[in-house]
Amino acid sequence: MGNPQSAIAAAPPPAGAPEEVRHTQSEGAVNRLRAALTAATLLTAGGALARAQAVDSVPAERLAARRWFADAKFGLFIHWGVYSQLGAGEWVMHNRKIAVADYEWLATTFNPAKFDAVAWVALAQRAGVRYITITSRHHDGFSMFKTGATRYNIADWTPFRRDPLHELADACHAAGIKLFFYYSQLDWHHPDYWPRGGTAWNNGRPDQGDWSRYLAFMNAQLTELLTRYGDVGGIWFDGMWDKPDAPWQLDTTYGLIHRLQPGALVVPNHHQRPRPGEDVQTFEQDLPGANSAGFNTSYVSGDLPLETSLTMNGSWGFNITDKEFKSVRTLVGYLVRAAGNGANLLLNIGPRPDGTISPEFTARLDSLGAWLAVYGTAIYGTRRGPVSPRGWGATTRRGDTVFVHVLDWPDPLLPLPPLGARIRTAYLLRGRAAVPVVETAVGVTLAVPPASADEPDRVIVVVTSGSSASNRPGR
Repeated sequence: MGNPQSAIAAAPPPAGAPEEVRHTQSEGAVNRLRAALTAATLLTAGGALARAQAVDSVPAERLAARRWFADAKFGLFIHWGVYSQLGAGEWVMHNRKIAVADYEWLATTFNPAKFDAVAWVALAQRAGVRYITITSRHHDGFSMFKTGATRYNIADWTPFRRDPLHELADACHAAGIKLFFYYSQLDWHHPDYWPRGGTAWNNGRPDQGDWSRYLAFMNAQLTELLTRYGDVGGIWFDGMWDKPDAPWQLDTTYGLIHRLQPGALVVPNHHQRPRPGEDVQTFEQDLPGANSAGFNTSYVSGDLPLETSLTMNGSWGFNITDKEFKSVRTLVGYLVRAAGNGANLLLNIGPRPDGTISPEFTARLDSLGAWLAVYGTAIYGTRRGPVSPRGWGATTRRGDTVFVHVLDWPDPLLPLPPLGARIRTAYLLRGRAAVPVVETAVGVTLAVPPASADEPDRVIVVVTSGSSASNRPGR
């Protein structure tokens, strides 16, 4: 590319102007544009310095936790609560305009007697997930753990009389799986969630409330979650989008989390650009920056680890009529494209109200685990590769090794742009058969073998002589 200043200097002055005016105007324009370029350069450098300083100000324990998260790549999301009894998804209280008093009665009948935390974690292990994120409290305001902040919780309000999150935490710790708590900032039950947001109006709550008291209630529950359940991976927030302009006092809440557990990550699902104190940028039902869902930000952080949350069918909570389950091939594609974007995949299941998990979920998780047992080296611990995700697939990388994930490419030759380093060797991950490569000044061509019926992703391992790609957590 040419020097921008050379191009500016060559720009012609206005036609018909006197020579001295033409010279003065041309020189003035050049000086102004040069000044603008200098300012832009300083601004860019200042932004980079600010980012570096922001990272430097994050304690080492949190930075290590972010790196662990970026390496994990695969998590299991669990939406489970009183709403599961109605079999119509987690928004049923809002969608069917159920009054608070009626929903409170429904909660008195919740008795998931077949819940088995050890069995849930064993399923997660077979699936190859590295962490679990479970709803501690959803928008319905019902707490799925023993809490002193309200009697409206599973241990005090229901015949179950147990704390399933405590049992799950014990099972996760024994298995070496990180546990994150989903926590809804939106509450359709609490009277102090006032003024109301954009959902669940006219459900029997009083038309008044004390916002500061509500914030204190949330922080009291967060304190319990971070002090009674051992090591916690982080808090996964949701619902701030219901009242995005409310005085949430996030500095106080985030500071509380990081003080109680310095390695706990703050994962906010607010659909906005990341804010100070947040550790992960997550995208709901979307790949980073794509905004195909229509409510996520298109901004993608270059400094934070990334995550994509996804339903396995079309619902988060148990939905007895939703049989539109994604195929294993489709789910592998989501996992690969998420990793190719430098993101984790947080894949959701909605257990039944009795605490068991539908076979549609378990079969797909077992199949993903079998796939990862063979191809996990191309997913776990990787960062986004030198070629951004395309229609045919994606690339991931670890050090000098690039993994080319061919998801959908019918031709025997796959052309790629330059990988940024010379290729030493290339081979199939499964079977390790050599893959012919042609390198030119304009790119690389790989010989792609035909796909077999049981192979949703043909992974080609490309070992290079070095890479200049970023090592930041989100990339």
